[in-house]
Amino acid sequence: MQIKLKFDSRLANRWAERFSKQRVIHAARVLAPTLLVLSLTTAAHAQGTMDFSGAQTLMGTFKTFAMYAGAVICLGGLIFAGIRMMSGRFQDAIPGLFGALFGAGVLGWGAGWIGSLTGQSM
Repeated sequence: MQIKLKFDSRLANRWAERFSKQRVIHAARVLAPTLLVLSLTTAAHAQGTMDFSGAQTLMGTFKTFAMYAGAVICLGGLIFAGIRMMSGRFQDAIPGLFGALFGAGVLGWGAGWIGSLTGQSM
């Protein structure tokens, strides 16, 4: 058993005509560019209020880590090479010297590059 309910109202019919599918699609097409421009304008105004002090602090931490890591790598490579050289195996000391050179590169260029990303001075 189906119950059919018929609702006859002039006001409801008027609202149904006002919000037909074609009219809603047309309204969306007309309003879409305006909404896009308004959203971009809002983002442009918010751009000046962004706070990057946390990013500078984080990059300062990375710079400090690069300096310490470079120093540890350089010192470890020199100790490794020195022990090999004292035992008379000069060819085995070459990787340690390259390790010390790599550590010096991390210490100098790595920390300098990280510092240049945020405008920090060395």
